[in-house]
Amino acid sequence: MRILIATDIEGVAGVVHPEQTRAGSAEYERARRWMTGEASAAARGAFEGGAAEVRVNDSHGAYRNLLADELDPRARLVSGKPRALGMMAGLEAGFDGVMLVGFHARAQTKGVLAHTINSSAFARVWLNGRELGEAGLYGALAGELGVPVIFASGDDVFAEETRPLFPHCVFIVTKQSAGRHSAVSLSPQASREAIRAGAKQAMAAIGPARPLLLETPAQARVQTQTPAHADLFCQWPALERIDSVTLQFSAASVEHALRMMNCLSAMASALN
Repeated sequence: MRILIATDIEGVAGVVHPEQTRAGSAEYERARRWMTGEASAAARGAFEGGAAEVRVNDSHGAYRNLLADELDPRARLVSGKPRALGMMAGLEAGFDGVMLVGFHARAQTKGVLAHTINSSAFARVWLNGRELGEAGLYGALAGELGVPVIFASGDDVFAEETRPLFPHCVFIVTKQSAGRHSAVSLSPQASREAIRAGAKQAMAAIGPARPLLLETPAQARVQTQTPAHADLFCQWPALERIDSVTLQFSAASVEHALRMMNCLSAMASALN
């Protein structure tokens, strides 16, 4: 079996503040080590559960966070951007399951550091009328390629909102949210051990897991953080503006919808 592990940082044990997620500080250097530890623990669990190949996809920010020399040496690292499939890059090579490590709740929720794709640009995102966060969006992309999400880790708000999307998925709660910038967290060591055991358990139950499938063409709707973002994004002729901060577009596939959103996210830097 071949497993792709997508890794984010906001759901990692001990991470509660934006400074821990942005390069350039001692706080970030410590947090990226915790992130690497959790990714490596998931890889170990996958191998212990029978995986023949594991790829670890660095999926936070610039996609250059994981410390390659501290990752399980049997795993292969996917890093750098831009990538057409973003957090699911590598999946096009053919895999049997996806694991989501260090993920967070969608924007406008009580989860720790909750956001969707770009916290400065997007307030809410819907596909086919269903509001989704990054786990749902990229889980649907994996589903479009026939691959189920079998494991996920993050805070309790993330687990609660995501569990209905992936009913056969093993969830590990790394921390209990006490607000956007506060939590009661497992230690990094305890979180890594829980993730390793959970990933191994997920491998044993991979058979019943089913991909998340959405109808296509996909109808996407985005609520922006400010009218200025909607002004900018709607320079793209394919986008239709609904109101001062809401726009919509149709995409031939979930992949195309996500590629469009990631392009909008990159455009948002023009307003910084």
